[in-house]
Amino acid sequence: MPQVLHHFVDGERREGTSGRFGDVFNPATGELQAQVPFAAKAEVEQAIAAAAAAFPGWAATPTLVRARVLFKFKELMERHLNELIELVITEHGKVLEDARGELTRAMEVVEFACGIPHLLKGEFSENVGRSIDSWSVRQPVGVCAGITPFNFPAMVPAWMWPVAIACGNTFVLKPSEKDPSCSLRVAELLKEAGLPNGVFNVVNGDKEVVDTLLTDPRIGAISFVGSTPVARYVYTTGCANGKRVQALAGAKNHMIVMPDADMTQATDALMGAAYGSAGERCMAVSVAVAVDGAGDALMRHLVPRVQSLKVGPGLDPVSEMGPLITAEHRAKVSGYVDMGVTEGADLVVDGRELRLQGYENGFFLGGCLFDNVRPDMRIYQDEIFGPVLCVVRTPDFETALDLTNAHQFGNGAAVFTRDGDTAREFTNRVEAGMVGVNVAIPVPLAFHSFGGWKQSLFGDHHIHGPDGVHFYTRLKTTTARWPSGIRTGASFSMPTMG
Repeated sequence: MPQVLHHFVDGERREGTSGRFGDVFNPATGELQAQVPFAAKAEVEQAIAAAAAAFPGWAATPTLVRARVLFKFKELMERHLNELIELVITEHGKVLEDARGELTRAMEVVEFACGIPHLLKGEFSENVGRSIDSWSVRQPVGVCAGITPFNFPAMVPAWMWPVAIACGNTFVLKPSEKDPSCSLRVAELLKEAGLPNGVFNVVNGDKEVVDTLLTDPRIGAISFVGSTPVARYVYTTGCANGKRVQALAGAKNHMIVMPDADMTQATDALMGAAYGSAGERCMAVSVAVAVDGAGDALMRHLVPRVQSLKVGPGLDPVSEMGPLITAEHRAKVSGYVDMGVTEGADLVVDGRELRLQGYENGFFLGGCLFDNVRPDMRIYQDEIFGPVLCVVRTPDFETALDLTNAHQFGNGAAVFTRDGDTAREFTNRVEAGMVGVNVAIPVPLAFHSFGGWKQSLFGDHHIHGPDGVHFYTRLKTTTARWPSGIRTGASFSMPTMG
C-alpha cells in the first residue's frame, strides 16, 4: 500500500481532512509510492492562522537568535543529507550527483541567511538638520507564502523560506504535489533545530490551496516559481489582493557557440546543461546557437555524446540522466519531439524509444537532439522542459544575439568563445537576467540574486540574496528631534532640514 503523507502545521503533522489526494510516483519504476492529501480552504486557513499567531513573537526575536536556529538547522541538514538526497531521487528521479548538488545549493542559501544580523543593519544619518537625526530600518512583512515546482523540491523552497524567516517573517509553503516529502522532512528538521511552532508550515494541494494563499488578507507576500501562464496568474491575482509578489516563470535559455570556442568544453557544457536533471530545469540550455562554422564542428562532438548518454535510475551511481517526473510529462515531451519532426527539423538523435531492462514502467526518455531548427518552430518557441536540445545555425554573432534577444523568455543566456570583445559585447547587450561566459548554467550563488527578464519574471525583485532580503522586508525611516532641540513657533511649510 502506498504511504499516506500529511501536512505540517503549527509544529506538528496534520492528517488531511478534505478526502482528496494526489499520487506520488517513483519515476524510475513507475510505482505509486505515496498519496499526498490535498488541503481544503479551511485547512490552509489553519496554517495561515498558525503563522499569523507566531509572527509577533518571531519578529521580536533577536536576529542573532534567529540566525542560531538556522545554523542548527544547517547542521541537521548536513547530518541527514543522504536521507534528503534519497527523498529527492525517489520522488523526482534526479541522479545522485544532481540531487547532491541541489541540496548543496539549498544549504548555501541557509548559510547566506545565517548572516541576517549583518544583512538587516540599518542606515543612520546624524544631524540631517539642527539636532535632528534620521535612520532607516528594514522590518518583516508578516506572513509570507511560497509556491514551488516539482523540479527542485529542496533548492527552490530554500530560495524562499530561509531568507523570509531569517528576516522575522513566518511562512506557509505549498510544495509541488508531485514530490512533497523533502519539504515535509525539512519542516521536521526546522522544529528539531528550535524553530518555534507556527513559523514554518507546509500545506499540500492544488489550485484551491494556491487561490487561498493568493486571496487571504493575512498573507503579505507571495513567492512563486513555475510556468509563465501560472506565474502571470499568481502575480496578477496576488497583486490585486494587495500582496507583494515575485513570480519566476518560464525559460528558453540560449547558448551561443562561436567558431573560436573550445568545442570539447562547449560540448561538455551542453551535455550537462541540456540533459542534466532530464532537462527539467528553468536554467537548462535548450537552444544551442551555432555561429558560422561552429555548427558542423559542434555536431561532430555532440552527436556521439548524446547517443552514449547513460540514462538510468537516479540511485545508480553511473547514471547521468534519470527519468521524467510523470508518465504524463514524458508523453508531453515526446509529443514535442513528434512536433519537431513534423515541423521539419532534423532529429539527429531520437530518445523516444528508450527502454531500460528492469525499469520498463519507468518514465524514461532518452536524450533528443535536433539540428537546423528554425525560430518559427514550436520546439524553438515553447519551453519543453525535457531532454530535448535544439541547434540553430546563424551566419554571424549579430544574428545570434538578435535571435536570443527576440525570444519571449529572458531567464539565462551564455556565450562560449575565446574572444574577450565578443564576450563583453554579449554580456552588455544580451536581454537576460543571468549571463554566462563559458559557463552554461550561470545560476548565481546565494549571496547574489536569481531571476530573469521579459516573460521569465513577474515582479520587481529577484529571488534570494540581497533582493530576497529586500522582498521579505519593508523599509521604515524615522526622523527624530528631542525636546531640547525644538524650535519655537509653528511652521506651515513642508519641513526642510536647514
